[in-house]
Amino acid sequence: MTRTVAVTGAAGALGRKTVEVLKQAGWQVVGIDLAPGPFEGADLAIGGVDLTDEAAMTAAAGQIESRFGRLDGLVNIAGGFRWETIGDGDLATWDKLYAMNVKTTLVSSRALTPLLLAAKGSIVNIGAAAATKAAMGMGAYAASKAGVARLTEALAEELKDAGVRVNAVLPSIIDTEANRKDMPDAEFDRWVTPQALANVVAFLLSPEASAVTGALLPVTGRV
Repeated sequence: MTRTVAVTGAAGALGRKTVEVLKQAGWQVVGIDLAPGPFEGADLAIGGVDLTDEAAMTAAAGQIESRFGRLDGLVNIAGGFRWETIGDGDLATWDKLYAMNVKTTLVSSRALTPLLLAAKGSIVNIGAAAATKAAMGMGAYAASKAGVARLTEALAEELKDAGVRVNAVLPSIIDTEANRKDMPDAEFDRWVTPQALANVVAFLLSPEASAVTGALLPVTGRV
């Protein structure tokens, strides 16, 4: 039986690599993003989706069920970042990052949980190491990612008796082209590569991680 997984944020750097890694592991992959498809490697591309809109995500769930008849995994990658100090920043940033990081994860999980329940599937959320200790300028981002962590724990408790596992990875800086451009003097080899992070995601989705739920797993490289 071929397993099916949905990946939100499939158009981004981590999303693209995660799709690639899961395809190599034998999954059928559904790519979901606000950006228009197609998404490289995805068996089904659902583009133009506002991940904060429950009706839009419910419609996406219907497309998945119609095409594959089941869903065994969900990876919530969609999100965003902004560096701002609390004193000089824009209060609207807090609402924006909450919507981008917490609400997208919540709405996607709610919309796709009925399919995951039927398959006794698994959810992996992308949190952040900053959720455990915020640096200067990362107040809004860290707070939103702390929300992802608490959402992960609460949903894991809610779904564990139904056989659905929910975990999160907490990366430090991910080695992407955008991050290299923003921090040109950094030691890039200390960062976490998208490949390394996607490998951990694939493990958490796999039967080998069947005893793991409610975990917040640091994936921080040498940062």
